[in-house]
Amino acid sequence: MKKGTIRRMTKEDIDMVYEIEVLSFSVPWSRESFEYEAQNESAIYYVYEEDGRVWGFAGMHHIVDEGHITNIAVHPQKRGQGIGKLLLSALISYAKENGLVGLTLEVRSKNHVAISLYKSFGFVQEGIRKNYYSDPPDDAIIMWLWL
Repeated sequence: MKKGTIRRMTKEDIDMVYEIEVLSFSVPWSRESFEYEAQNESAIYYVYEEDGRVWGFAGMHHIVDEGHITNIAVHPQKRGQGIGKLLLSALISYAKENGLVGLTLEVRSKNHVAISLYKSFGFVQEGIRKNYYSDPPDDAIIMWLWL
């Protein structure tokens, strides 16, 4: 397994997190969005750090007794090495430790790698949001993991 560590995101991580965001998504969040998330008490973000550099991140919002996963991304140079699994595991552990009843997320219907990852953790498809994404247009698969 990887030699890096999973830890909570800090404001010092935002530059590297934003870089990964831009490399990973066709419509990336703004840097200001991550600055806000770093101060948002309901936002739970983890980063994967190796050799002093952030290579991946995952975030969710803790809303009453549920978690809504907002994003998971790994730097292109480190994809396929299990970092996404480690980050998703951290979010699930947080959810269990804090008594959440479930985690939900939206994922592009054509993002088969991410869908396989979520299914491997027990997420199931609960619905579809037609034309949810733009650039390129795509439906969103709504998935839930009941804890």
